[in-house]
Formats: sequence, structure tokens, C-alpha cells
Amino acid sequence: MEEPRRNASLFSLGLTFVFGLALASPLLGAPGHWPQWRGPRRDGVSDETGLLKSWPAEGPKLVWKAIGAGEGYSTVAVTQGKVFTQGKRGETEHVIAYGEETGKEAWSRQNGPGLRSSRGHGPRGTPTVDGEKLYALSGKGRLICLEAASGKEVWHHDLVAEYRGSQNHWGISESPLVLKDRVLVNAGGKGASIIAFKKDDGQLLWKKESDPAGYSSGISADFEGVPQVVFFTEKAAMGLSPADGQVYWRYPRANNGTANIATPICSDGHVFLSSAYGTGCALLKLEKSGDRLDAKEVYFKRDMQNHHSSCVLVGGHLYGFSNAKLTCMEFKTGKWVWNDESVGKGSLVYADGRLYCLSEDGVMGLVEAIPEGYREKGRFKIQKKQWPTWAHPVMAGGRLYLRNQDEILCYDMRDISKS
Repeated sequence: MEEPRRNASLFSLGLTFVFGLALASPLLGAPGHWPQWRGPRRDGVSDETGLLKSWPAEGPKLVWKAIGAGEGYSTVAVTQGKVFTQGKRGETEHVIAYGEETGKEAWSRQNGPGLRSSRGHGPRGTPTVDGEKLYALSGKGRLICLEAASGKEVWHHDLVAEYRGSQNHWGISESPLVLKDRVLVNAGGKGASIIAFKKDDGQLLWKKESDPAGYSSGISADFEGVPQVVFFTEKAAMGLSPADGQVYWRYPRANNGTANIATPICSDGHVFLSSAYGTGCALLKLEKSGDRLDAKEVYFKRDMQNHHSSCVLVGGHLYGFSNAKLTCMEFKTGKWVWNDESVGKGSLVYADGRLYCLSEDGVMGLVEAIPEGYREKGRFKIQKKQWPTWAHPVMAGGRLYLRNQDEILCYDMRDISKS
């Protein structure tokens, strides 16, 4: 393992390739549009407004429940009138689409043999919907491109067989990152850690580095006109050119030797990283000098240790589960603000002034997103299954979506008194 260091390594910038934000879709950021892992910007923040500020004692209204999604921890993407996810049915993994209004299955497409794991079977990654196409990665590393409307297969790659990708101990968990004309994944192969494929036909564009894959998903993060993608592998966080894979910087200090899971957060020229197992979090400041890009450490703290979830950034503060405690800390300084037992260890998203916190035991809590302290505005519980509730909540179109293994539950969050 590499020795920790204060400053990330420097690498030349190389080609400038303008990408903009993560998805090319014109609906980016529109309310009701949650086309991929952690939402339109991959930051866990919804643009929804007009939502309930508190919940009744019996909980919010259940709109529909779909049964038959199969085993797995894949959460949902909501767009184009459909709800997309993945699940293991029998011995095969499937990409599945449901009607957004009814919860009825629209189509299902097989995606290779099913993953079996000591911590729950089935796929982990969330489908990414980009225009007419959908991209999904199975728990055993089968990357597939489908027509979003019909589920018809367009192309696929077996990352383990073709690129000697790493089969993670608890299953490949990444959600593919789409940028303009390409789709990027952390395959974890020798000489093929990060791979870019042409999104239309699956043609290999480039492959770089040799880090084994982590459990994290990549993000895009332009800085002063220079596009980059940020991945958190088993060994380090790194920033690369999406054009050719040239590495701009590496930072190994935030990684642990067990499982790097949380998605990086990029804001205002800074990159935030976090992992659990006793490690902590770090904030890096991006700097451009001529043809070089650096990422310098601002702080490294033990106060925010994300395990299977990621933080959200709201109003200059990070909110996230540091192991089992919901925690608030200042983004730019790393100053601890508060923590609370809340619903127990879980995951969260943000919408309309509230944190939607789902514990791994099925407790769903509504919490004010404020630095003044923990203020809960309601909670309810869904049925506990054999495995933890690790699929993250989703807020789209005034509805809260929860994936609980074989079930998908859809709740109405709209405040009709303000309609």
C-alpha cells in the first residue's frame, strides 16, 4: 500500500476535451428527473420543491408497491415515465423497467449470471439512463447497453473476462458514468483500471492504470475549463482526463484496505472523499498552473467515515452517516458541527430543506438539513428483510422510492395543501 502523503501527485493536463456535466440529457436537473446513481449531478441532491415538511404518525401515503425486483442492492433511476433498477431472479441478473405511475413491470432483460455473496446476492449498481439508451453493470462485471424504451440489447462487455477486471469480494458495485459520447467504468484490470467505451456501439476508446476496482462510482468535475473524471479505486482517488485517460492527480490517504465505497463530491474547486474502517475523510483543493493540475490536501479528518453511503453537500455543510451516526460538518474546514443516532447507520438524499434518511434496518426518517442541530420531522418503518436495506432512497417527481430487495415502494411526498 502506498504511503500517505499531504499533496497529490502532479501530472500534465494533456488534451482538453469539453464535456460539461455528467449527462448530455436536456432534462438535467429538472424536477422528476433522476436518471442515474445519486441523481442528475451524482450528488444526492434533488431539485424537488413543494414537499411535505413533516410526516403524519402513520407515515406518508404509499402510492404503489412492486414485488418481483429480485435480490440485490441496486437502487432506482426515474426518468422518461419509467423506474429502472436491477435484480437477481433465480440464477440470472436482470435490468428491469417499471411504469412510473403504476409500478407495473414494462420490460426485463437478462444481464448474465447472478452474483452470490456472503453479504447479499445480486447486482449492486444503479442503471444510468442517457437519452434513448440505458447502461448497467452487473454484480459480476457485465456492462450492458440497452434501449431504454424496450430493453433491447445494443452491446455488452464482460469486464472480468475481456479486461481482467477485478471481481470485488462483495460484488462489483459501480454505476456507469456517461459523459457526452462515452461511458466510463472502474474495471480494475491490469493496464485497464479505468476504461472508456464509445456509448453508441461499445467501441474501446482508452484504458488506463492498474488499480483494482473499488466499490465507488465515478463523477465528472470540470475545473477552470479543464474537464476531469474522479474515481475512487481500491488504492486511491484519482482525477483523469475523460478524453484520453491521462492521470492528473492521485491521492491515496482517504482509502482503506477493505472497501472504498462512497462517491466523491466535487464543489467550488474542491473534492471531498470519505471511507470507513477507521479511515476518515479528506478535502482536496484543485489548482491549475499552466499545463498542470494539482490536488492539494486541505484537511484530513476522522469525523466523517462513510461506510456504504455518501454525504450530501447543502449550504456549505456536509451531512452524512459517519458509521452509525448522522453527522454534520463544515465542507471547507472539516469542522465538526453535530451528530445524532438518528435512524441508525444508513444512507440519505436531500430535497426541499430535508434529509431523507434510510437506515439499513428499514427505518425511514425525515430530518431538517440545518447546522443548528438534529431536528427530526417524522419516521416510518418498512419490513425488514433477510439482508440490510442498503439501496439508497430516491426523490423524483414528488415521490420517494425505496428499494427493499424484492420490493420497490413508492410514496407520495407532495404537500397538497400548497397545490
